[in-house]
Amino acid sequence: MNNITTDKKADVFRVHAEIPIAASPEKVYDTVTELSNSGAWSPECRGGTWVTGKPRTVGAKFRGDNYRGNSVVAWAPVVRGPWTTEAEVVEAVPGRTFSWAICDSLGNRQDSVWSFDVEPAKNGCVLTHRYRLGRLTEGLAKILEPLDEAERQRFVVEWNAKLAQDVTATLERIKAVIENGDRPRD
Repeated sequence: MNNITTDKKADVFRVHAEIPIAASPEKVYDTVTELSNSGAWSPECRGGTWVTGKPRTVGAKFRGDNYRGNSVVAWAPVVRGPWTTEAEVVEAVPGRTFSWAICDSLGNRQDSVWSFDVEPAKNGCVLTHRYRLGRLTEGLAKILEPLDEAERQRFVVEWNAKLAQDVTATLERIKAVIENGDRPRD
């Protein structure tokens, strides 16, 4: 069963979920670090491409190709349709953890970190997917700037709920891909 935690502070997002997977930590790690397949499990990321550095190592950067539909927090001024992000790998321990920070428009890391952590378990492993935002990113600052205080609070609550759903959906899809050989989404 998934455990979901959210922290609803006004300027911090923090979510995580975990799921058992009947596979070795190494297989799970290899799966989640294969960027081209991330569209098979992510609600927004449609895939990724390594752009600098040795793939899957600290300091390497990748571009994520993303898509967000109109119904996601529909009232808020968030990016809709396709967009890209650049991220830098900040931790990479094969079979254990893979973390990346979203970069700003100048290519600098922001305090916006996603990660997969893998722990051995009796019948395989437990995969945890986390997202933590310390300081607002460029994009979130632009979203929140025109909002009044009530709208800002509403956005924080709704965006935390969206993030919690996304990390849970991601884990459920990864589990299905690994355990059942489910095909990537079209």
